[in-house]
Amino acid sequence: MYLYLNCFNEVKNITKELVNIPSIVKTSGEMVCAKKIHEIYSNLPYFKENPEHLLFQQTENDEIERYNVLAMVRGTKGNSKKTVILMGHLDTVGVDDFGILKEFAFDPDKLPALFRELNLGEEINIDIDSGEYMFGRGVLDMKAGIAGQMYLIKYFSERPEELDGNIIAIAECDEEDNSHGIISALKILKQWKEEYGLEYIAAINADYSTAYHAKDENRYVFFGTIGKLLPSFYVTGKETHVGQAFGGFDPNLLVAELTRIIELNPDLCDKALGEVTIPPVSLKQADFKESYTVQTALAAYSYYNFFTHSMSPKEVMIKMKEKGIEAFDNIIKYINESYKRFCELCGHTYTELPWQTRVYTWEEFYNELVEIHGDNFKKYINDYAVELNKRDPAMDLREFSVKVIEEAWKWAKDKDPAIIIYYSSIFSARIEITGATEKEKQLLDSVKKSIDFVQQYSDKPIVTKMFYPYISDSSFMAISDDIKALKTLENNMPAWGSKYVHPIKEILEINVPVVNIGTFGKDGHKMTERVHMKYTFENVPNITLNVIKKLLD
Repeated sequence: MYLYLNCFNEVKNITKELVNIPSIVKTSGEMVCAKKIHEIYSNLPYFKENPEHLLFQQTENDEIERYNVLAMVRGTKGNSKKTVILMGHLDTVGVDDFGILKEFAFDPDKLPALFRELNLGEEINIDIDSGEYMFGRGVLDMKAGIAGQMYLIKYFSERPEELDGNIIAIAECDEEDNSHGIISALKILKQWKEEYGLEYIAAINADYSTAYHAKDENRYVFFGTIGKLLPSFYVTGKETHVGQAFGGFDPNLLVAELTRIIELNPDLCDKALGEVTIPPVSLKQADFKESYTVQTALAAYSYYNFFTHSMSPKEVMIKMKEKGIEAFDNIIKYINESYKRFCELCGHTYTELPWQTRVYTWEEFYNELVEIHGDNFKKYINDYAVELNKRDPAMDLREFSVKVIEEAWKWAKDKDPAIIIYYSSIFSARIEITGATEKEKQLLDSVKKSIDFVQQYSDKPIVTKMFYPYISDSSFMAISDDIKALKTLENNMPAWGSKYVHPIKEILEINVPVVNIGTFGKDGHKMTERVHMKYTFENVPNITLNVIKKLLD
């Protein structure tokens, strides 16, 4: 039996209450927002009677104080241990993009009129005048999603007899940065699994979605999730005075070539289940000069967002090494051709420049240094990384990684130009849902039938796709990659063990298929971020409600 609840106003009110709280990632606002969510849950009779089912959990191994909220409702309809996990993040990105309207960024009541005065464009004016959207930082990404799940926790806490099984809702912090929230929450999920004998069968995220193009009127539900890696390149050169430009090797030139052949390259898209990832995009490109000089840079680095649907870290590293070799070959050829033409212009004798292509993965470079220096290097670089993290635990993971490589380079005997390729960010695992397991089949079936039922209440088509297209905490609910293939990730992360470890064992304790039944709107991470209220406050909670009931029944 399917249900359709009139939840619009209640979800709207919770959403507004949460949006009013500035909870920008890496600020105290994350803790304030978590406290509000915990307070709302604490006032429910169910949690007054069962306080052990509500936790205010401080994150572990974190550089700031912040918290998750975990709420569990145990059904009384039967004795099933089956459990569905609901999840959503409470942190937001910053508000500098609001400019002069910064003080109103978290005020959904005032923003429409302020935006109307600014006349930000026809589409935004139409959406304001329609009254169908709520504006505000975090409303789309993704406090409205948390609000819908909070409504469902309240609903089932008042009616546990409707559940033959259990539901757990996680409101986690730090999704926008390093996922300390969900990684910490995994330990509670394991604890509750052991304490109550729970059988986790599915996870439902409520992260945001938007239209794919201007004329796309669909609403979307996504099975699985995209994966994300951050392949990074440390490039050493040979310094020279600008007056002797051909006497050195500029690492910036090689980094520029890496970006040219990697960025937006469709050959590096990953296709699976009929869907294709966005190609890689450069997120950083810089050298290490701290001030102006007429000497070329000693080293430079770059890193690239790389989405995956089916590729493992091992496969991505192979492709990146191929691109590293290609870029190095191209630059050596280009420099020699330029030097030859310059010699012809000046009447000088041309001799081929001495540069040779040298491309390492971090694993290869590390092993070479171990061969040369033995355990002395292993101990030194490990101690250096541990001490670096101890000295500055808030250091960005990408900066930390490159500092470890800089330190390791000091041990190299051959100082000729080289590329070292490594991973320098947390691993967001791809999750592929194919129907290969019974849990996947049940999730696919439950979602499809629930959408079919709710479709009659939506004026737009609700469509399913096979990969959530943005980075999300869903990646910590399962592992689709071969475990052995993940060894490449560990071996090519300079920060592994000292600052970051992907929680493989903890994830395998959960290991459930995931679906994203989340908010819908426009302009995520932009000043004009807004959520479509009817779909998000009413359709989404009802799809989720029926998926839960069908999975547990």
